[in-house]
Amino acid sequence: MRRFAHVKQMERREEDEDTKAIAQSEDEEEQDYDDEEEKREDGDDDEEEEEEEGAAADKRDDKDKDVSDKDAAEVKEKKKKKIKNVFQDRKCVPGIIYLGHIPPRFRPKHLRNLLSVYGEIGRIFLQPEDRQVRKRKKKAGLRRCDFTEGWVEFRDKRVAKKVAASLHNTPMGTRKRQRFSSDLWCMKYLHRFQWIHLSERLAYEQTVLNQRLRTEVSQAKRETNFYLNNVEKSAHLDKLRKKRQRDGEQVEEKTWDFTQRQTEEEIQMKKKKKKDSVSQKHLEKAHLMEQKSQSNVSLLAKIFNSKPSQ
Repeated sequence: MRRFAHVKQMERREEDEDTKAIAQSEDEEEQDYDDEEEKREDGDDDEEEEEEEGAAADKRDDKDKDVSDKDAAEVKEKKKKKIKNVFQDRKCVPGIIYLGHIPPRFRPKHLRNLLSVYGEIGRIFLQPEDRQVRKRKKKAGLRRCDFTEGWVEFRDKRVAKKVAASLHNTPMGTRKRQRFSSDLWCMKYLHRFQWIHLSERLAYEQTVLNQRLRTEVSQAKRETNFYLNNVEKSAHLDKLRKKRQRDGEQVEEKTWDFTQRQTEEEIQMKKKKKKDSVSQKHLEKAHLMEQKSQSNVSLLAKIFNSKPSQ
């Protein structure tokens, strides 16, 4: 019985030890699991923080890149605008060419068609003929109005210089049968000349013409007024003379003392008479000189008792 009790005690101890070992192993396993979970949580947190920091850094880099790209684009746009402005400023400077010869029946449309091939053309002005010339043509039966000189404005002065240098003293037409092919260009580039100068010159010429017309009109008015006053005076004098004749008074007719202008024949006759008188005077002087010389010779001969030389 004692042995059986001792065996039971031994078995109970072994069971207790086994339970304790199992409990310890379970506790260790639980601790290991908890440690692993904590480590995993810490690792996940670190990875999340690293990912967040990387994303923030990427965003900053992207922002910096965007800002740098925007700055570069703005700088490029500014450079392009400056280049465009410079090009526009250069292009906007116009140049003017002077035309010294305009053939008959040549009009501004012909000039524009011929020169628009070389560059963009702005304003054109052709100076018409004088009024007296137009009046003579009208009397002769010609009604067309021709031009004497002209000015052409090119949008770019460099083109104007090249055109004036290349087309001067060359035929206007490129073909033989083309219109105005027998005429030559007479061009000159006007350095530092603007269209305002031409308008000022035209305005000055117009004012001079108007002033001349005013003076002519005033002179004509004076002449007409003087003529009308003389007509009225002559009519009044005729009435007085007729009245005196009716009353029986003697009327003295006035004679106008004036010298008539000499004719060309009379002038020529006077010139001939003057020439004849001058020649006669010269002949008389020569005759007197001959007589004096002869008298001197006779005196010398008497003095020296020698015969006078014949």
